[in-house]
Amino acid sequence: MCTVCGCGDGKIEGHDHHHPHAHGHHHHHHGGHGDLHFGHGAAGVAVGNMSQERLIEIETGILSENDRYAQANRQQLTAMGVYALNLVSSPGSGKTTLLCATIRAMGGGCAVIEGDQQTTNDADRIRETGAPAIQVNTGKGCHLDGHMVGHALDHLHLHAGGTLFIENVGNLVCPASFDLGEDAKVAILSVTEGEDKPLKYPDMFTAAKIALLNKVDLAPHCDVDLDLYEANLRRVNPTIEIIRVSARTGEGLDAWTSWLRSEAAAKTAPRAAE
Repeated sequence: MCTVCGCGDGKIEGHDHHHPHAHGHHHHHHGGHGDLHFGHGAAGVAVGNMSQERLIEIETGILSENDRYAQANRQQLTAMGVYALNLVSSPGSGKTTLLCATIRAMGGGCAVIEGDQQTTNDADRIRETGAPAIQVNTGKGCHLDGHMVGHALDHLHLHAGGTLFIENVGNLVCPASFDLGEDAKVAILSVTEGEDKPLKYPDMFTAAKIALLNKVDLAPHCDVDLDLYEANLRRVNPTIEIIRVSARTGEGLDAWTSWLRSEAAAKTAPRAAE
């Protein structure tokens, strides 16, 4: 179980209104219109009868260990002048298709670590672009972590001064808290997901440096307000950069790849001056 997402037994059916609560979630019963809030405690999550203090202790231990692996990854990538991005999104946002288009537009120097629960489907698609890719299957795991990425780096041919894309498992909760050694998190969301997506999953969009609003070619066919999408992104993260893109039509790809090259150059500039 991921100690951040609190993915325990969330079954609500047959809920007993008279059982005692030793844990810190809040109930509001209003004749079928009640809400259950399991994230109001100090740990931001509730798991059974486990105390908030114990949850914080467990989470701190796991994240501290992960941070050690992430820092080792970061040192390795920095030594090679590689700019690394952690791509995060819901399943079906179009991030693999967008990543393939990005690799082709970049014209070389890219490598990919591909995270999914099962199959090598996405890594196979990436390799068709000519970029090297390592598939990491997490099984029941809901996100990549620093240790997995470190192992993948051992088997991946990286170009000095190149770009590493880490495509995380489709999940907008758990990956927000796990550092992989990247330089930036890139949140990808499609126009079909609803303008309130950033408000419902604020941790991920707060952690991201840039958001790519994908599939904008579908906007005329959907009841979607792109300006509201951007406003909600900035409600949870006032400094987030936003680019509207379409992997299908190529809209926004120039702006996105220009951002990539600028960020990569900013990382390597201090090393070049030494």
